[in-house]
Amino acid sequence: MHTNTLLFCIFLLFRVIVAGNSGDSINPFTPKAYLIRYWKKQISNELPKPWFLLNKASPLNAAQFATYSKLAGDQESLSKEISSFCSSANLLCFPDISSSLEKHGQDVQFSSYMSKNFTNYGSKLPRGFDSFKKYAENDNLPVNSFRQYSRGGAGHDDKFSTYAPNGNVVDQSFNTYGTGLSAGGVGEFKNYAPNVNVPNLRFTTYSTEVAGRKQSFSSYTKDTNSGDQSFTSYGRNSNGAINDFTSYANNSNVIGSTFTNYGESGNGGGNTFKSYGSNANVPENTFTNYGADGNAPFETFINYRDKSNVGDDKFTSYVDDPNAGRANFENYGQSFGEGSDTFNKYGSGITDAQTVGFKTYGVNTTFKEYGKTGVTFADYKNKTINQVSVSSSLVSDKNAKNKWIEPGKFFREKMLKTETIMPMPDIQDKMPKRSFLPRVIASKLPFSTSKISDLKTIFHAGDDTQMGKMMLDALTECERSPSAGETKRCVASVEDMIDFSTSVLGRNVVVRTTENTKGSKGNIMIGSVKGINGGKVTKSVSCHQSLFPYLVYYCHSVPKVRVYEADILDPNSKAKINHGVAICHVDTSSWGASHGAFIALGSGPGKIEVCHWIFENDMTWAVAD
Repeated sequence: MHTNTLLFCIFLLFRVIVAGNSGDSINPFTPKAYLIRYWKKQISNELPKPWFLLNKASPLNAAQFATYSKLAGDQESLSKEISSFCSSANLLCFPDISSSLEKHGQDVQFSSYMSKNFTNYGSKLPRGFDSFKKYAENDNLPVNSFRQYSRGGAGHDDKFSTYAPNGNVVDQSFNTYGTGLSAGGVGEFKNYAPNVNVPNLRFTTYSTEVAGRKQSFSSYTKDTNSGDQSFTSYGRNSNGAINDFTSYANNSNVIGSTFTNYGESGNGGGNTFKSYGSNANVPENTFTNYGADGNAPFETFINYRDKSNVGDDKFTSYVDDPNAGRANFENYGQSFGEGSDTFNKYGSGITDAQTVGFKTYGVNTTFKEYGKTGVTFADYKNKTINQVSVSSSLVSDKNAKNKWIEPGKFFREKMLKTETIMPMPDIQDKMPKRSFLPRVIASKLPFSTSKISDLKTIFHAGDDTQMGKMMLDALTECERSPSAGETKRCVASVEDMIDFSTSVLGRNVVVRTTENTKGSKGNIMIGSVKGINGGKVTKSVSCHQSLFPYLVYYCHSVPKVRVYEADILDPNSKAKINHGVAICHVDTSSWGASHGAFIALGSGPGKIEVCHWIFENDMTWAVAD
């Protein structure tokens, strides 16, 4: 072969692929280059490529791709390189926080501080105070551990002000905090973990065996999204301890709180929950063995779960067999959705000196083994706000409206008309930024609840850490049986998503998403509207993100939908600011009666169609027009 011809062939072999509208040059041996070739092979049309999807491909270069593909076959080897792997592949991984032997013998004020393990810290300090201000502020993955902190103090205060605000995926643990016969002093949490996305907060053996110590939580996890909080052996065996929760988990979205052995065997003192879980969406609260065997405690719940949407509360062995004292519920559960409450062995064994009172109680409940004496109900409502009337003036009343039924989150199909002015919800993606793994790597990693221990080992996740919880939650949802008429699959690579979508719709497909987030949380005007597939009832595959170390999407096909594209205009200037994709569910007969769509729109299952926008980084597939 002629030399020039040979050189030209070599040039063609190793040429770069010009990728998309960004103009990036890509080595042909990278995961992204392979994905582009896979798209061309599997999709039969020549329509413009969906760069919003293809740009989620793994950013690994050719050398890294080869290295980590080999390591993925040996989970122990990959685990040893997990830090570099996470960084190179753009994954969500928590930092490894090692134990600290550092001690301090005097008061410390922490400001603008993050990612610390406090071990054997602040023990036996007299009076004075330690303060945490602007701690872990605006950190994407704040991980902090307090172990044996403030142990055996005498009149020593701990003040947490603006702790871990605006974090994304937060992991905070307090273990053996303020214990060991601490006497007096105050532990104050003020504005703790506000505006956090996916918190995992744990208080274990907190303020146990203390005398006369007061712990207060003011504005705790306000405006947070989807996470868990647990209090285990909190205030146990304490003497005259006071615990106050003010504005706890208010305005939160899908937050679970668990109180186990809380205030057990306490002497005197008490706990007050004021404005607990108000305006929350689907709160889950579990109180197990709470305040058991106490001597003259007081337990007060004021404005508990008020104006929340649905949710579940479980009280098991709550203030069981106490010696005198009182437990009062005022304005409990005036919720928008019915939810469920279960009281099992609640206040049983109480004496005449013990009183349990419910005032303005509004949730259907189950009472088992409930105290027969000393219990009073005042203004008990058999119907929740939602049952009374979802279409009444209450729904339109600004003061009564649940914030989680966000204006514009659900709307009717008739709203998709030119010049219609309507509210748009916040469609911004709140999840951490991550990339897909290449299929060859993802396929070698365990991906099932039965292999969760292997996954935890690879990603250095402890049993009670946020990383472990989020992986288990995602896998559990992936393994859930499909609902009626649903076809579903979790995909861990773009190639898997392509395969699932084409298996449902065929190879002549288009994937769409809303162009940007402009218009969110304000009024918009609808411009030109186009019905996909002629606006006829069609099949589609919608894909939604799951929280996992790498990008995983829950993709499913539901029957009887209509998909639309619409220009979104500024209502004042009428300038185009966005291009939205909306999906309308024609058949809602299998939806629950308390679904937020029916509260917002004033109807019920099977009576109306329900539409919503495709949010940022979600997408819907349909047959190409």
